[in-house]
Order: sequence, then C-alpha cells, then structure tokens
Amino acid sequence: MRIGELAARTGVSVRALRYYEEQDLLAAERSSSGQRRYPESAVERVVLIQQLYAAGLSSRTIAELLPCVVDGRATPALIERLAAEREQVDRRITDLLHARDRLDSVLTAATANLRTGAACRREAAPRAR
Repeated sequence: MRIGELAARTGVSVRALRYYEEQDLLAAERSSSGQRRYPESAVERVVLIQQLYAAGLSSRTIAELLPCVVDGRATPALIERLAAEREQVDRRITDLLHARDRLDSVLTAATANLRTGAACRREAAPRAR
C-alpha cells in the first residue's frame, strides 16, 4: 500500500510515517518510480509504534525494543530493558489515576457547591514583595 493509504488506515500523518522510517521504526520498499510501498503488516506495526509513543517511550527506545515486541527475539538485556520500561509505564498510570481521583474530588465538591448555591472562588496567589 502507498504511504497515503497507510496514513489513512492508521490515523497517522504522512509526515509521521516518514519520521518513523528515518528512525528505523518502519520500512518501505520503493517502486520503480520511487514511491513508498508498505506491506499489510505495516498497519499493525504503526499502531504498535503509536501505542509505545503514547506510553512515553522515545524513538530510540522503541527502535531497540521493537524486535522483542514484534518478533519475540530478545536477549536478557533487552528483556530487562523492556521490564524497566513497563515499570515506568506503571508509574505513569499510577500518577494518572491519582490525578483522576483528585479531579473527581474537585468535581464532587464543585457539584455540591452548585447545588447549594456556593460559588467556587479562585484564590489569588500571594504577591511577591
């Protein structure tokens, strides 16, 4: 498939797909006219790359981990690295859950204030002297 079709099927911009190629995250064959051609498996790979980016991994880390994640080929060092990345994702999830809980508390209080007619007031920050 051509780059535009891959972009449409994955919801990723053409520019991002070119960046993935530059970072050795994605490979394309070239037609005789120089157009990129991707195999069907590129759709799943792009989705995986997007998931890893969303988890906070860098391009370099994704490039190192893709062989383990995609093909199951791994060295002990790569498995250790993957486990460390997973721990970081777990920490971010925990932090996000705490932030969500805090927002829920604020929403509950704000909703109660609306019912009672009390307004939420923004407190001014103390001025520096």
